[in-house]
Amino acid sequence: MTPITEVDGHRLALSNLDKVLYPATGFTKGEVLHYYATVADVLLPHLRDRSVSFLRYPDGPDGQVFFAKNVPPGTPDWVTTAEVPRSEGPSRMVLVQDLASLMWAANLVTEFHTHQWVVQDPDRADRLVFDLDPGPPATVVDCCEVALWLRERLTEDGIGAYAKTSGSKGLHLVAALQPTASSEQVTDYAKQLAVTAERTMPGLVVHRMTRSLRPGKVFVDWSQNAARKTTATPYTLRARQEPTVSAPVTWEEVEECRSPGQLTFLAPDIAPRVQDHGDLLAPLFDHRSAGRLP
Repeated sequence: MTPITEVDGHRLALSNLDKVLYPATGFTKGEVLHYYATVADVLLPHLRDRSVSFLRYPDGPDGQVFFAKNVPPGTPDWVTTAEVPRSEGPSRMVLVQDLASLMWAANLVTEFHTHQWVVQDPDRADRLVFDLDPGPPATVVDCCEVALWLRERLTEDGIGAYAKTSGSKGLHLVAALQPTASSEQVTDYAKQLAVTAERTMPGLVVHRMTRSLRPGKVFVDWSQNAARKTTATPYTLRARQEPTVSAPVTWEEVEECRSPGQLTFLAPDIAPRVQDHGDLLAPLFDHRSAGRLP
């Protein structure tokens, strides 16, 4: 029998709570839902007003893994949706605006991926993002070195950057922008910085996606600033063998990282971190400190 839970006045049928979704640790679907309920206060601001792409893995990372951008069939009418521009024409996507919607979406078993703009102003980006992806044998330790260079370079342009793990092998840098530039302009700026990083650190950085160029280097992916692209949302679980999280980290942790394990965070690690630090990405919501493209 599927248990029915009430969240903020909405009835939710939560299914298969004992199903193991993370084979390496035995982490179950029930634990996934508990995790999202626990981090809702820090996660929801990063989801609010941003159309969500779901990377679903209902049978765990070894089962079928697929992207769902349109509103899923059977979505309750109380879940907020919005029409958003897409290259193939306008489309309706889900907005996760509250705890009930978060728990409904988490029950689908999904990674959360969001755009760098809000639905009220899809023509203007209010986030800048770099995805630092290490090509083996490079690791997140190498990403940290690149992140520190990018942080300094962004600071010179009056843009404050913050770091989070990707929840996979790499690191994400995120900055708040005053929404005065288009996604195209932000993409151009990010590409210029990635090219400069490669010129400055040619043995460590590559700005092109070409696979043959990437072994032993950090790919500085600037392209996720494109209007159509999404990036893993802070605090989302990832579809890996273990319940890894895209976790905000301090710059001190980035500076002191000497082994990949230092920047690997699993679901049970996050609540204590939030208790100690709050949301390390909270400054992204302070519009007074948002940067402006030079």
